Amino acid sequence: MLTRQDLVKTLNRIDGKGYGAYKDLAGEYKFDNFILFIDHVQSDPFAPPSRIRIRVDMGVAQIPKELFGTKIRKIGLEDYFTREITSAIRKISSGITGTGKSGLIAIMQCGQEILERTSVIINEKFIEARLSIGLPARGRTVMGKEAEKIFCSQIPGIVSGSMLFKNINGEKARRQVELIEDQEYLRRQLLEKELVAFIANQSILPRESGISNKPLRNDSIVPFESPKELEVSFELPNHGPISGMGIKQGVTLIVGGGYHGKSTLLKSIERGVYNHIEGDGREYVITVGNAVKIRAEDGRFVQNVDISSFINNLPGGQNTKQFSTQNASGSTSQAANIIEAIEAGAKLLLLDEDTSATNFMIRDARMQRLVHKEKEPITPFIDRVRQLYDELGISTIIVVGGSGDYFDVADTVILMDEYVPREVTQQAKFIAGDLSTQRVAETKGNLNISVERVPLGSSFEIKGHKEKVKSKGTLSILYGYNEIDLQSVEQLVDSNQTTAIALMIRYIRAKYVNGKDTLDEILNKAYDDIHRYGLDIISPYHSQHPGDYSMPRIQETFAAINRLRTLKILHRQ
Repeated sequence: MLTRQDLVKTLNRIDGKGYGAYKDLAGEYKFDNFILFIDHVQSDPFAPPSRIRIRVDMGVAQIPKELFGTKIRKIGLEDYFTREITSAIRKISSGITGTGKSGLIAIMQCGQEILERTSVIINEKFIEARLSIGLPARGRTVMGKEAEKIFCSQIPGIVSGSMLFKNINGEKARRQVELIEDQEYLRRQLLEKELVAFIANQSILPRESGISNKPLRNDSIVPFESPKELEVSFELPNHGPISGMGIKQGVTLIVGGGYHGKSTLLKSIERGVYNHIEGDGREYVITVGNAVKIRAEDGRFVQNVDISSFINNLPGGQNTKQFSTQNASGSTSQAANIIEAIEAGAKLLLLDEDTSATNFMIRDARMQRLVHKEKEPITPFIDRVRQLYDELGISTIIVVGGSGDYFDVADTVILMDEYVPREVTQQAKFIAGDLSTQRVAETKGNLNISVERVPLGSSFEIKGHKEKVKSKGTLSILYGYNEIDLQSVEQLVDSNQTTAIALMIRYIRAKYVNGKDTLDEILNKAYDDIHRYGLDIISPYHSQHPGDYSMPRIQETFAAINRLRTLKILHRQ
């Protein structure tokens, strides 16, 4: 193995040469208390930055083993060290100026969620951080002395300040590990108590703004407090006793006037499929892990989805058992989104009246009398929501502001009044009985949904691009010439999740798509690989570290594939 001195010699030798001379740096270097791996050297100062790994022996790092002794603790600790390294990088003022990305030092950025990441790896032997750096250049000329500052001063400073346990806030690290352990324990307890969500008392639900996921902080904030009728308690392994509102399995309505907190509550439940950092305000807003937010999505691509439980007898005789379109309407897209969510294993659907197609959600008595059922292909959601639970065990939480007809099918009704929840189920049922709408249910027979969808290998061919697959934030994936629109996939929270999904599509294409297995079977095999070998397994790079992936849920991976416009699907007979 080369040494720090060898690295300095090489930098002195290539100083002032063309930028391509930096390629000579690739390799492994032994420093005093860490090993530096230079895995990939950028070809140009404007190209994506170079990739390095920093590995510290556990005998040096001295991280207590109990902090990463289980899978969930390991995820929490690796997330915590990613944040510590980010903080250490911010404290370093490189003072390096140059062309392009000269002087850049970066690691994956973290949001409010604690996710399984590839940015930091911790095991019994070492802690390894995966960084990107911009090798300094003047024009396209190597700046060897400036690069030496990065490798020999700034990188050791980052190691000392953020990768040695004695130099970090060990108590805060322990709290994050214990927090995620409690959150996962609570999520498991939901099933035992036949709940789908829990919102702890004193939670802070409002966010800073529409573009910030940080908690809103001002004197007018109303901490969440459960109505006594819905309050449940748990004994957590680390936190101890905790109480809050439990939302039962079945059909739950969230009602109330505009700007009283209905959508804020639903958004918190939607994000409760993830664990959150200390201080987020939603640390103990916990939702079953397979909850899916459903909305209308005008214009989306749909391929061979059985939407016949919601839409049938279309003019022209179009087959809704195997429905396809390049440009779905609000109602057909929402129907497809529900069936695809069921295919992806959802046991809780989350809907907001504001983002739903009105004609998909309800047909009132007056419209039923004017437009007879035989002339209306849509069976509205109100007439299927109970069947989803009674026949398939799929619960629903709906924000409703305009249709009291849903009182008839609800198990629980929660009224938000100036951000304070009230349990009003009996009152809603009394009103439903006292003010009959004379609406007639439009369902016939049981639900009979086919989700045995087999993707064909030709779906995933990439033409014209040399395997070009990349993400664009959380909004889209570029797959060859095709852009996968993810703007309406609302539970993606991290652009690194999107990066992982993009590569996972290529991974399943190479390994599991065979024209026989269903999409569900294929993705479960891929996720089994990830659980066995780690998220690194999807990386297409053999000599570069995969430091910028965060674990996506299987539901969002399903959603991305279903929006790939080259997707070709057969139904298994």
